[in-house]
Amino acid sequence: MLRAHCAAIAKEEAVLREGGGKAGHERQRKMNRLPVRERISHLLDKDSPFFEVGLWAAYKMYEQWGKIPAAGAVAGIGNVGGVPCMIIANDATVKAGAFFPQTAKKLIRAQRIAFECSLPIAYLVDSAGVFLPMQDEIFPDEDDFGRIFRNNSVISAAGIPQFAAIMGNCVAGGAYLPVLCDKILMTKGSGLYLAGPSLVKAAIGQTVDAEELGGAQMHAEISGTVDFCEKDDLSCLKRLRSLIALLPEANKSKPFEPSKETSKPAKSPDAIYELISFDGQKQYDVRDLLASVVDANSIDEYKAGYGKTIVTAYARIDRRPVGIVANQRLQARTKKEGIQMGGVIYADSADKAARFVMDCNQTSLPIIFFQDVTGFMVGRDAEESGIIRSGAKLVNAVSNSVVPKITVVVGGSFGAGNYAMCGKAYDPRFIIAWPTARYAVMGAAQASDTVFAVLARARERDKTSSPQELEELRNTVKKNYEEQTDIRYGAARGWVDAIIQPHETRDVLTRLLQYVSRPMPKAHFHTGVVQV
Repeated sequence: MLRAHCAAIAKEEAVLREGGGKAGHERQRKMNRLPVRERISHLLDKDSPFFEVGLWAAYKMYEQWGKIPAAGAVAGIGNVGGVPCMIIANDATVKAGAFFPQTAKKLIRAQRIAFECSLPIAYLVDSAGVFLPMQDEIFPDEDDFGRIFRNNSVISAAGIPQFAAIMGNCVAGGAYLPVLCDKILMTKGSGLYLAGPSLVKAAIGQTVDAEELGGAQMHAEISGTVDFCEKDDLSCLKRLRSLIALLPEANKSKPFEPSKETSKPAKSPDAIYELISFDGQKQYDVRDLLASVVDANSIDEYKAGYGKTIVTAYARIDRRPVGIVANQRLQARTKKEGIQMGGVIYADSADKAARFVMDCNQTSLPIIFFQDVTGFMVGRDAEESGIIRSGAKLVNAVSNSVVPKITVVVGGSFGAGNYAMCGKAYDPRFIIAWPTARYAVMGAAQASDTVFAVLARARERDKTSSPQELEELRNTVKKNYEEQTDIRYGAARGWVDAIIQPHETRDVLTRLLQYVSRPMPKAHFHTGVVQV
């Protein structure tokens, strides 16, 4: 009798795991999307056990609306890259993944378990939002829909990583869930918006298609909301696994052991000499520079289509995970701003870099800054874009960063760009420079013209100098300024720890990362006032 009852329960559970059944699964595949449990199986390590939570949620509770197996969501704990993670995933085969009252309670319970066990959370988002006929039971109370987003914020503040992968619909209030997470991935063909095209038309009379309103490309390149834009579910889940593998816990489960068999960069370190010019005027793609420094195939570029004059990326150097913030010297074209000059920090670049620095601190990743910066953008358009506010945000994030920072000055390090890119005043554990590096409040040409203009006006008032003498003054000022920008001038004054050869950058960083990864010293016994 007992065995038969247990077998019947197990059989019912198998039916619950089918979600919306064959028809729902076929509908997902027609949209080039995977059913929820296939998504989870691709995310989890092979043969990882999955402890499911709340499978029976909503069982026979909403029969007037049909069957709602597992409350239209799957939640449970499994290993990703050796790290136990809480997986919370909408099942779009059940009422398009809409939220019923028990769906919200199930997610809140999963969040609580993750919080109390300090488990990273991966949300696989594919939901039509609140089930409107029952909105009065889902929307307002302390254990309803809004509590999920409150929990997102509290969990993030506690330092527990949260990842969101949007692989379908994500609308209305539900859009806040992924945006409150640390990292956001989104597949092409998915939608992220507070109101869909029909509601926008009804509310404000605007006609707009779903992709233009809230598609992955729009959020990756224009709004800057999405960190990674992926072509499909499999690509998205692969990227998600790669990001979770950067967590300290993932790397502790596979202890770093220095060996002769190290990972190699995609390009030879000597390729750097073909990339960068001696005078610093040549444009180059900083990704080519990084290809000579980081391990091959290790780069996950963050917000690649947004804030293009700074490149931010997760990578590995000799298998050690790092975050990278690097000035891009290529001219960039953006959909909102048009042409942006290489080596200049714009508001969108500063916003992106600030969030990236915060995220590296959230996941305890050392940050390496590659400086080749002429400064922040100036002018009316820049000021209207809030460049000062965005720049302050980046400076604040770098100032309060607690993970090890290493700065490599490869070219220009001018003005406030030096500050934002972790100059000496911002406590890099090490700051090194190439022989091509130049330090100053602004470039020699601009600075010498400015200084000359001040001195020339003074002399003209006194009427003591001829045109020839003024020209000699100009040349003297420029020569003096150029001498001060030479990196040897800065090294003599302790502005950098060492001048290194460009082809040695990877080897030097490998050693420095070993040094900065050592545990910080703990307090030792000491006395106050003693009798002498």
